[in-house]
This record gives sequence, C-alpha cells and structure tokens, in this order.
Amino acid sequence: MEIIVLGREDIKKILELDKVIEGVRKVYCLKSEGKTVVWPSLEYHFEEEKAVMDIRSGYVKDENLHGAKMLNNFPLNIELGIPSFCGMLLVFDSKTGVPLGVMDAAYITSMRTGAAAALGVKALARKDSKNLLIVGSGLQSIYMLAATLIAMPQIEKVRIADPFKYENAVKFAENAIERLTNEFKIENLDKIEFCAVKDLSEALNDTDAVITITRATSPIIKKEWVKPGTHFSCIGADMIGKEEIDPEIFRDARIFADDIVQCISFGEMEIPYKMGIITRESIAGELGEVLSGKIEGRKTDDEITIFDATGLALLDLVTGKVAIDLAKEKGLGTIVEI
Repeated sequence: MEIIVLGREDIKKILELDKVIEGVRKVYCLKSEGKTVVWPSLEYHFEEEKAVMDIRSGYVKDENLHGAKMLNNFPLNIELGIPSFCGMLLVFDSKTGVPLGVMDAAYITSMRTGAAAALGVKALARKDSKNLLIVGSGLQSIYMLAATLIAMPQIEKVRIADPFKYENAVKFAENAIERLTNEFKIENLDKIEFCAVKDLSEALNDTDAVITITRATSPIIKKEWVKPGTHFSCIGADMIGKEEIDPEIFRDARIFADDIVQCISFGEMEIPYKMGIITRESIAGELGEVLSGKIEGRKTDDEITIFDATGLALLDLVTGKVAIDLAKEKGLGTIVEI
C-alpha cells in the first residue's frame, strides 16, 4: 500500500492561505449541518520538560475523511536549536480506512488556526472595523495577522502586544510587512500602520477587533479596558487552565464557540463556565452556525462579541487533504510503501 509523506517545506510550497480560509469556512458550515464528528481530545504535560502533547481527531463525513493529529510543544527546544512546535497529521479515507497521507502538522495547524481567527473576526466584528490588535507575538501570530488581512482588507491599523516581552512585539511589528509579503504574498500593505504597544488598556480604547494568541494562564485583558462593540477571537486558551481575557467580559457579551463541548471544557469559556458567569444556554452558538446562516452573529454595533476557538482536527484533515491532492498534482512529497 502506497502513502504520501509531506514535509514542512513541501506543504509551504503548496498551501495558499486564501484557500485554507475557504476550506476552514466550509468545514465549520458542515459541522453546523451535523456532517462532522469531533472525537475526544487527549493531552499530557511533561513536567520536567515544561512541555505538552495533545491529540485531536475527528471525521468529516461529506469529505470521506477521518484522522488524527499529535502536536508537541517543547519550548526548551529553543536552547537546543531545534523546533519547539512540531507534530504529525494522519489522514485516512473513510470509505476504505486506507491511509491517504502523513505530514508535518505544525505548519498546517498554524495556517488553519489563522484562518479560524480571521473567520471569527469577519463574521462577528463590526463591518466597519479598521483597527486590529494582536495580543501575542509568538510563532502563530503572523498567521493570525495574515489571514485577518486577507479576510478583512479594510484594516488600516495593526497593533501588536506581547504581555511577556515587549521587545518581541517591537520585532514582530518591524518585520511584519516583509513577512506578510514574502510568506503570504499579501500586497498593498503600505496603507496599513503596524506598531507595537506596551499599554493594553490604552490600545483597547480604539480597537475594533482583538485576536489573543498567548500561553497565558491568567487574564491579560481586564473588562474595564474593553469598549462597547469590541470583538475578540480567543485562540490561545486551548487546554485546561489557559486563560487570556477577564471572565467578566463574558457576562454581557454575545459568545460563540468552535465546538461548545470543547470550549466549556478547556477553552477560554472554561473559567467563566466554572465560575457560573456563563451557562451552556447563554452561549449563542457555534461559529459554523453563523457562517451557514443558521443563527445571527453580532446583533448591534455596541455588542461585545467573543469567538472561542479551541481547535478542531476537522480543519487539519481538510487542509491536509488539499495538500495531498496538490502535492500529487505537482509531483511533490515522497511516496512510500507501508
């Protein structure tokens, strides 16, 4: 039996972010129609290594795909000169159970996560939003930014905050245009202002949309800093105990999940749910329901909206299948017998 193996460089040559965004949108809509299954996730913390491993899996019925992704985040690897964020994605044909491909998962994860954050902004932020704030300047932040600029071309100002090290935000802002141009082929960036910010409370005074992508375990953003009409795409809280925004922000907000069960278990919703600030009934719905027109997203310009994205293997599977098809078409990757 033959299977295709794709390395990170193969996938980088193949995947285009606008196509990933469209694939993610399609999967969210399929989920809202009951045409997907999210299987239970698994995580393990390596205490001595200060690291974590998690496994996500699922089934996309309409695409006849199922599979699993194992991701490892070993931050101490930086001292060893090797990647800190790595993993593997396995994609199977759900009609036969035959494996279709195995590939690097880190790049696919970053691309589809950026797409998810951007779709949250596009669907739930005010239509006239112009000021974007990215909280976090780590490895995945550039993907959040790139996808949002593709989805929301009217953005005029981008601010970067790093609550752990301001200098990282400065470096990110200085390199943003070059990276967006070279890595994502985004054009017409000269009309956008990119800058680092130290004071989050001040930055939030005129921010329309916020994407949080940090490893924080206590709130970075306080409720009293948030102006009416702000949208949050909360991406970093994807494991138990992670928390990026004040739970009180949820009290009067209109809130959406990528998957409600996951979000109240280990997403940004976990803490406010356990505190009783929100209930399952107070969650407006899932993003896919908004994208497919089943439910209304933002209702008023003054409403605070929150999209909590914990991450779904469904998104990886569809993105991975796109990579497999394009690799075969372009003669990339390695075919092996198993």
